[in-house]
Amino acid sequence: MGAALATSPLAGETAYRTIAGTEFNQITAENAMKWDATEPSQNQFSWSAADAIVNFATQNGQQVHGHTLVWHSQTPSWVQNLGADALRSAMRNHIAQVAGRYAANPAVVSWDVVNEVFDDSGNMRDSFWYQKLGDGYIADAFRAARAADPDARLCINDYNVEGVNAKSTAMYNLVKSLRAQNVPVDCVGLQSHLAIQYGFPGQVQQNMQRFADLGVEVRVTELDIRLQTPRDASKDAQQATYYTNMVNACLAVSRCSGITIWGFTDKYSWVPDTFPGQGAALIYDEGYNRKPAYTAVHDALAGGGTTPDTTPPTVPGTPAVSAVTASGATLTWAASTDNRAVTGYDVYSGTAKLGSSASSSLTLTGLSPQTAYTVHVVARDGARSPSPAPRP
Repeated sequence: MGAALATSPLAGETAYRTIAGTEFNQITAENAMKWDATEPSQNQFSWSAADAIVNFATQNGQQVHGHTLVWHSQTPSWVQNLGADALRSAMRNHIAQVAGRYAANPAVVSWDVVNEVFDDSGNMRDSFWYQKLGDGYIADAFRAARAADPDARLCINDYNVEGVNAKSTAMYNLVKSLRAQNVPVDCVGLQSHLAIQYGFPGQVQQNMQRFADLGVEVRVTELDIRLQTPRDASKDAQQATYYTNMVNACLAVSRCSGITIWGFTDKYSWVPDTFPGQGAALIYDEGYNRKPAYTAVHDALAGGGTTPDTTPPTVPGTPAVSAVTASGATLTWAASTDNRAVTGYDVYSGTAKLGSSASSSLTLTGLSPQTAYTVHVVARDGARSPSPAPRP
């Protein structure tokens, strides 16, 4: 259960820090990891704000969901003005630097790699990325992110894709196609910026499940539920019901791995500036008092059980070898099972990791010619718990 955090109140307000550090076990940087914050000028990187988020998480035993590597918004003009080849190179370099900086930090477990690639009709957004690179930039970004951090779960993220509709179906078809091409898409982020006056989206659980059936995780990445201000008891109650509905939908889908509220206090919400006359979208009010929405989230989680996942996946099957070359081979193995979800596999020779895969196969490259390798496979789940070591 996560929250998006802003660096200014995190540094300056005790109440903000206390709630952020005690009520959530996952955090997302609201803005500190975006391109304009991390690389405002080409190859001139600024890490202080992003590091503050990661350090806070480390101090409080929390996970970090990185947000976001490639987006059409909050991207400096120098990026947008590049030609196609230079743009592709800059994207790969940016991903390598940002995701690579935190790859060795166990707190940073996942990334929104590509953000908001569709328009509301389900067509590809006519962004500068798409205009110059076509839709191939999406696969390029995911492959660059996997190279930068082989262990992170890599997500594609968008809004208005919570229920079954044209846009979520376009997302479903894209993810299905990318995974068929072995593009390392591990999860789908449903932003879920909702409003009580527009009704609750239809078929949220069913939509989550169809993505899960593709073999990816689902995350509610940016949840807030705004209302037309001022608040009253009736609006608070409806808002609380919507929060309950989102939590229950996630709990009902085994591959729904987390929910992140986009902020947590109405004191620091993006909503009023973006939607005049609307706000009060979060679970604490401006004075850090718990609202009915807080109780709704708490009770939904309590009803669904909040026991940490301490059960590791089962041991994968013994790998079979095919397509052997002088410097590579393809391995396949029987998949593991888990009480919640298997999220990936690591292949080792002794203690040296040779590669990672989101599925039960992996093509190894870069092996030494005329050398015998004894390999084994370890499965991971959403808590990064490894499967037991195989017997010799």
